[in-house]
Amino acid sequence: MDHAFQLAEEGLQAREVPVGCIMLYKERVIASSRNTVNDTKNAVRHAEINCIDQVIEWCKANNEDMLKVFQEIEVFVTVEPCIMCCAALRSLSVSHVTYGCNNDRFGGCGTVLNVHNHKGFFEKELKITSGIRKEEAVELLKNFYRGENPNAPFPKVKKEASS
Repeated sequence: MDHAFQLAEEGLQAREVPVGCIMLYKERVIASSRNTVNDTKNAVRHAEINCIDQVIEWCKANNEDMLKVFQEIEVFVTVEPCIMCCAALRSLSVSHVTYGCNNDRFGGCGTVLNVHNHKGFFEKELKITSGIRKEEAVELLKNFYRGENPNAPFPKVKKEASS
């Protein structure tokens, strides 16, 4: 988790939502990233999605079967994966996710939706361990939300209805 928190801190310094993620395969880090949404101006460039792309590239470079590798991947992320990321991880049959704090707005591991264990779409449930260094993860998020996001859209002012 140390590496994931270092990545989250880097994200905070880069004015990104401070989420860091690493993916281990056979106890070896083969992917590590942070959110790059603002950097890339692409709303889906979450830390987990960036790591998934890195694992795919690692599999190609090492002539490994991607689907088999993902079944043995362990994910360590500072914040509960959002609904999108949780669905992506589960669709790839990732074995286990360990995260820091809950994601009260978009959490896919039970805080908002139970994507990790919903019976509808995926065969294998995603094993979850939560609360690891929770306070530290929350503090990083608080620090981010105290600042301004330079890429946020301007708020739209509602016009009053004329009578």
